Amino acid sequence: MSTVVLDSVTKVYPGGHLAVDRLSLRAEEGELLVLLGPSGCGKSTLLRMIAGLEDITAGDLYLDGRIANDLAPRDRDVAMVFQNGALYPHRTVRGNISFPLEIAKADPAMVKERVVELSRALHIDETLDRRPGTLSGGQRQRVAMGRAIVRQPSLFLMDEPLSNLDAGMRTELRMEISSLVRALGVTTIYVTHDQVEALTLADRIAILNRGILQDVGTPGQIYNDPATAFVAAFLSSQQLNLLSATVRTPQNQYILLDFGLHQITMPWTDPRAYALSQHTGRQIIIGIRPDGLTPIPEGVDGPHFAGRVRALEYHGHEWLAYLEVGIPAVTAPEPAPRAEANGHAVNGNGHAGPSGRVRSMVRRLIAGGEEPVAAEPPPVPGSGTHRRADLVVRLGSRPVWRAGEHGRVAVDLSRLMLFTQQGDRIDPPRR
Repeated sequence: MSTVVLDSVTKVYPGGHLAVDRLSLRAEEGELLVLLGPSGCGKSTLLRMIAGLEDITAGDLYLDGRIANDLAPRDRDVAMVFQNGALYPHRTVRGNISFPLEIAKADPAMVKERVVELSRALHIDETLDRRPGTLSGGQRQRVAMGRAIVRQPSLFLMDEPLSNLDAGMRTELRMEISSLVRALGVTTIYVTHDQVEALTLADRIAILNRGILQDVGTPGQIYNDPATAFVAAFLSSQQLNLLSATVRTPQNQYILLDFGLHQITMPWTDPRAYALSQHTGRQIIIGIRPDGLTPIPEGVDGPHFAGRVRALEYHGHEWLAYLEVGIPAVTAPEPAPRAEANGHAVNGNGHAGPSGRVRSMVRRLIAGGEEPVAAEPPPVPGSGTHRRADLVVRLGSRPVWRAGEHGRVAVDLSRLMLFTQQGDRIDPPRR
């Protein structure tokens, strides 16, 4: 087993593209840590730096307490499973799985025994004498996993190993990966853009966006108590409702969330009220998941929204309704450096990111002493892009409305997520 520590790791490619921005993260012994984020967020680059396939521009990597920046890949005791399996087409399944042990000149009898035992665990023992070209996608990925596991490394790195498979095969293999990795007790870092994989597999999830670490925590912490609006929106099976509101405190009697056509009051006894009151007179972003809204009949009191049911969607096990309520809806703001601290900018969630001066220096080093011609400008923080003002409401297995009808939904105040216009949590998440 091995611990992995990333200390302010930065990766800048030639031309000035900043792929990973001063990221600090730790994977404990035996932990299954999932790196989650959209395409291009830097998660695969981070995995390749851990494996030694990419150089680290700045910062330090520690494997089991030893600095590993300059270690060759073969000296890191790491096994990696790629998206496409990367099998040897001329070798049989048996030959592919046994290859790492053959290179290490292991005892042939032990190799044979271990390959058979592992192939049974992966349910590919009937394919041992077949070649990869005759296998299904799921079988090929099982072979790739077997080849990685067979030499019993101290660290597994998995780069979206299920993304090329159909939904049923992904579910089956996901369960096998989880049980195998936990049975072996090997530290595993798993990259995916699929939130279901992350929630079902991970001991902890680290969410990235534009090379910046957004949040780290258990699946329950990340889902129920996200650190940023981006995390809340990304880790949502249905579209998260993100609404713009202005905070008011009428005569200091209560907190009023003013959505324009609608208002919701929050009592001072709410544990988030004081933090929210610090934003009086300012616009904030309110996040609420579709299951935090409950259809109610006319005449029922309490915090609620009302509007016209624009459309209904059937999802097999449930219905979703789109309710037009006339509230400005926004998208989650992108991360951006906001303030200087000891020569480095600090992004929206408190993680350090390099200042323009440091970025320029790193780019000159990469480019051989010259400033790149087409450096990518930093993203500009903002309130997000306004879109159609529909509330997504989860109705359950039976629809209570029809399209075109008037609908009212009660708002569960405890389910409201409160963010600044830059996307940061107003009340600090609990970790």
